[in-house]
Amino acid sequence: MQSFIVRTKKRQEIIEITERIKEFVAKSKVNSGTCFVYTPHTTAAILINENYDKGLNEDIIENLERLIPSNASYKHNKTDDNAHAHIKASIIGPSETILIKDGKFQLGRWQGIAFCEFDGPRERKVYVKIIKD
Repeated sequence: MQSFIVRTKKRQEIIEITERIKEFVAKSKVNSGTCFVYTPHTTAAILINENYDKGLNEDIIENLERLIPSNASYKHNKTDDNAHAHIKASIIGPSETILIKDGKFQLGRWQGIAFCEFDGPRERKVYVKIIKD
């Protein structure tokens, strides 16, 4: 298992990490297998979605904010004031699984892998595990 650090700059943002993960796959020389991407943070998530139009990331953040507003009255906010971030991360999830065939990800034409920050800015860790078939 390998890892890398993502340094977020905003309270909420989505950061493209596909190329960083592709580097791990290339170095592994795995021709056929599975790649697991995971973040061990309860207020962050990993997402596979379109990575061509960066406006989509803004749409995702804006609509999650509309559904789960940062300034709502949550019980957890008495402890940490970040309940909205936990809820958003729970919906998207901490991991994604990508198949590898012929040494390449089996992602759709417009798909990419992104790190989602909901309680930044922070320094976050992402783990990558590649398993050969």
